[in-house]
Amino acid sequence: MPWLGGPRPARARRLAGGPVWFADLALHRRGAAPVLLRADEAPVEVVARLSAPRADLLGLSLDRPRLMAVVNVTPDSFSDGGRHFAAADAVARAKAMVAAGADILDIGGESTRPGAAPVPAEAEIARVVPVIAGLRAEGVTAPISIDTRKAAVAAAAFEAGADLFNDVSALEHDPESLRLAAASGRPVCLMHAQGDPRTMQDAPRYDDVLLDVCDYLAGRVAAAEAAGIPRARILVDPGIGFGKTVEHNLSLVRGLAALHGLGCAVLLGASRKRFIGTVAGVAEAPARGPGSIAVALEGLRQGAQVVRVHDVAETRQAVALWLALAGDGEG
Repeated sequence: MPWLGGPRPARARRLAGGPVWFADLALHRRGAAPVLLRADEAPVEVVARLSAPRADLLGLSLDRPRLMAVVNVTPDSFSDGGRHFAAADAVARAKAMVAAGADILDIGGESTRPGAAPVPAEAEIARVVPVIAGLRAEGVTAPISIDTRKAAVAAAAFEAGADLFNDVSALEHDPESLRLAAASGRPVCLMHAQGDPRTMQDAPRYDDVLLDVCDYLAGRVAAAEAAGIPRARILVDPGIGFGKTVEHNLSLVRGLAALHGLGCAVLLGASRKRFIGTVAGVAEAPARGPGSIAVALEGLRQGAQVVRVHDVAETRQAVALWLALAGDGEG
């Protein structure tokens, strides 16, 4: 059970070396309610995996929250309707996000919103490469993530200056992706999704959404390691909104800390998602900033190292206050 600030019992441990601590663990089992265990009575190897500091990623230490800024280079993005589709507009938008406090820029050229049609690799490359190259040409040194399901797009993005392979299919969509990711030496983000974007929201079902997602990601982490990608270079993402109902999404955010058992850094991407609008009664995606920040802060309370956001300045301000109110975490 993660906490930030406040008095800490002697058995407390820092979660993944970050600002959040835990004194108890929730043991999740299929078909049964979670059972609480004291940290000093839990298996030593489990506590060690949960408390071990995560390795630096992209030159960034993960002992404090990091913001990944969303830069959509698509004409049909759910969040901005293609406002930054032109390369020059996308470059300007990305530079402004870095100035506002973004730690990582996530560049994507294919919408994966529910119902979206696939984009040919050539078209996707034509969208993202000029933006990545343009940012590097203008002296932007912030790490750049390429948000794609295609190995050819990732390879072109790496050549242009991208640093991370962020794949909503956890490197499963393209049979070349695992090999490319391993050979590149770059970090990867493995995300859970149920189904294809065109149909994933038709009727998503799970036996136990938290355990199903954890088990799937455990399998993909194992596949990545077998391909030569060390766990220290892997981020895991529960895939909020990708084949999930509102209740599935809420359950995953509530139980996000369970993903730390995988021994990887955790990324939460819930910004402006439809479930926020449904719960808050906000139809337009750009108006979901306050709800997005609320979910991001809950993700950070659960120990997420990276949150993927659209509203960088507002989220950075909220995180600064969240950390300041906790003090040094020692109570």
